[in-house]
Amino acid sequence: RDNGLKSRIHRKKPKGKPMPERMRIANAAKSAVRSRVEHVFAVQKDRMDLFIRTIGCQSAMNWNPRSAPKRAPSAGCAGSA
Repeated sequence: RDNGLKSRIHRKKPKGKPMPERMRIANAAKSAVRSRVEHVFAVQKDRMDLFIRTIGCQSAMNWNPRSAPKRAPSAGCAGSA
């Protein structure tokens, strides 16, 4: 590319055709990098106790301490106080 940047976005399989080998290898390489990076962030979030289950940020921010025995996990959500 002209600006020196390289795409890190996975490519989709062509509809109705098999995925080309070159595209499959490129996606696998991108997945390997992404996995390593996301594991680092997961460890950091775990150390700071910022884990939110699949209930989502909206539900976590609306958490009511009287109705649930656990504490509010809102620290990992954007826009939460």
